[in-house]
Parts: sequence; C-alpha cells; structure tokens
Amino acid sequence: MSFCDDCFKGVTHEGTPKGTWQEIGGINCYVGTPSDVEYPKDKALLFLSDVFGMQLVNNQLLIDDFAANGILTFGVDYLFGDGIPADAMGPDSTFDRDAWRERHGYDRTRAAVDAVIAALKEKGITTFAANGYCFGAVYAVALAIENGIQATIVTHPSRLKVPEDLEKYFSVSKAPFLINSCEVDAAFPIEAQAKADEIFGDGKFAPGYKREYFAGCKHGFAVRGDMSDPNVKAGKEGAFKSTVDWVKKYL
Repeated sequence: MSFCDDCFKGVTHEGTPKGTWQEIGGINCYVGTPSDVEYPKDKALLFLSDVFGMQLVNNQLLIDDFAANGILTFGVDYLFGDGIPADAMGPDSTFDRDAWRERHGYDRTRAAVDAVIAALKEKGITTFAANGYCFGAVYAVALAIENGIQATIVTHPSRLKVPEDLEKYFSVSKAPFLINSCEVDAAFPIEAQAKADEIFGDGKFAPGYKREYFAGCKHGFAVRGDMSDPNVKAGKEGAFKSTVDWVKKYL
C-alpha cells in the first residue's frame, strides 16, 4: 500500500516539548529521556515518524510521553529537517507532495536510521524496539525482517507491500509484532488488516502478535488526530497505551 490523502492531513496539537535535540551518528534526533522514573539504560525505542518529521510538535510530545513512561526514546530525523511543514495539513495547501517524495527515497532515509542504531550500540544500547507511524512503518518492518530489533510496532502504516512484506516478516523475523489499526485507512485498509491476522493470528507467529483496532478513527489518528472527537481521542490514547505495554513486555 502506498500513501493516502490522510497521510498529509491532521491537526497540530498543543504542548511544550521537554526533550532534547542530540546529534547521534551524524543524524539529528529528538530524544526523550525518562527523568522521574528508573529506566533500563541499555534499551531504546526508535521513533520513526510520519511525513511531518521530528519537527512536528505532535511527534515531539509523543516522545515526551514515552519518556514519561520510563522508555528511553529516540526520534530519528531521517527527513533531515525537511519534513512536510505543519501548515501543509490544511485543506487549501498547495504543498508539492511529489517533489517532497523524490527527496526522501528509502535508501537515503534508511541510511540515517542505520547510522543512529550503530551509534547507539557504541553507547551501550543493546536492545531496540522500533515504532513506525505511517511513513515510518516500512523501516520498522525492514529492521524486524533483518532481525535488527527485538520488538516492532506499526501504527496506521503506509507503504507496506501486502501480503509480501507481512509474509516475509512471518517467515524470518523473531520480533514480536504489534499493529495499531483503524476503521478508515486507505493506506492499510480493512482487507490488509484481515490479511495480517490471517498470516500472524491465532498463535501462528511464535514471537508474539497483536492487532489493535480503533473504531471511529482514520489514518493518522495516533499522531495528528482531532482531540475534540471522543473516538479519536480514545484511539490515540489506546494506541499509545498498547505501544507502551508492548515495549515493556518485550524489550
């Protein structure tokens, strides 16, 4: 599945980010470090963002929330400061999506992820989970297929090849797999969700599999959803909780 219109829409959330920017392996990262709780120093969550990148306050606030739950989290700026600007979410935006896509091919963006992982390993981090939202899902799945991570989460994923990527994941990966899905999602529709359950479900995937489903939500809800909608608010909070639980269970 490729992009959908909802990959480029949403609402900017309010809040004051608390994390820090650090250069790791030559790549800028927004880092959420737990401050009020004990946390394992050798484990990390890789936050692989949507097309709006780590400059979007929504993504920074999510990382802060993971850190507040005791999870050391690194938001990899694999878009090199060139995420789609927040004002392009509006209905009247004339932002050139096609030109943006050309600038952010898989080879270039994936290299940034690999550089950060290598640098973190040098700092003593040995165990990783990857959490991919929309655009970021393909990196999380690829890392799992390569068995470079120990747990995987994708939330309203885009750009996955279904069933090919899922079948390959099932065949070779040892990473427990969580999918946060929703009711309206052209990038990962109901048919793709059912295929994932067919491949991984009913205990067939030994490392562990779970798919959460959030009714009344559409693609992008967990990052850019309208919090004035009670269904979307519940979905965002539910996807966050399921991710925290998955990381703490398997990392």
